[in-house]
Amino acid sequence: MIEVDHFRKEYAQVVAADDVSFQLPRGIVGALIGPNGAGKTTTMRALCGIIRPTSGRLLVAGYDVACEPIAVKQRIAYVPDDPPLFESLTVWEHLRFIASAYRVSDWEQPAQGLLEQLELQPKRQSLASELSRGMRQKVAIACAYLRSPEVLMLDEPLTGLDPAAIRLLKRTLAERAAAGATVLVSSHLLALVEDICQHLVILSKGRCLFSGTLEDAQRLYGVQGNLEEVFFRATQGVDH
Repeated sequence: MIEVDHFRKEYAQVVAADDVSFQLPRGIVGALIGPNGAGKTTTMRALCGIIRPTSGRLLVAGYDVACEPIAVKQRIAYVPDDPPLFESLTVWEHLRFIASAYRVSDWEQPAQGLLEQLELQPKRQSLASELSRGMRQKVAIACAYLRSPEVLMLDEPLTGLDPAAIRLLKRTLAERAAAGATVLVSSHLLALVEDICQHLVILSKGRCLFSGTLEDAQRLYGVQGNLEEVFFRATQGVDH
């Protein structure tokens, strides 16, 4: 469902992504991890068609992002870090807008279900400008879920969420993957994504160091511990 083939992105003299390649199949949760400046957000934004690659090929659900951007955007939902909401719209009006923009039919009942599932019902008529950071995050996630995308990408989605909301989000992401969606999550909170991730992509300094299962990474780097230990061994080459 996601294929990144020799992706490179340059900004003036800065190389944000350098020959990045990996694949994610349908129906799994993948974790895109790496230090600050590793190229995680750049890779996600390129997959969504927000930025153009300097070179390389990116495919989503079999469609080339560069040649068929509309087909890609019809099948993908992207939740950026600190998602920009419409400050003068209520929570419910955000869902109505997304349903209209993406031509989601019979959307009211699923939207109501999402409000209840994500514990947003008490904020249904609240303006975005009145919401906390965590509530804004949940509104953006609800809008993404409403479209039932084939591919779901979330950049640091756990930021601002309390422990109960984190547990809820992890459960709903696993449910989306079990229903056939491909989910790609970027996060620095390694312990919180480890238990829902079936595929791991490690980036550092714009390059892809590893793509595969956690078990494969443990064997490759000679680590018996958790994802955090694998991460430090892969990106720093020292024991932690």
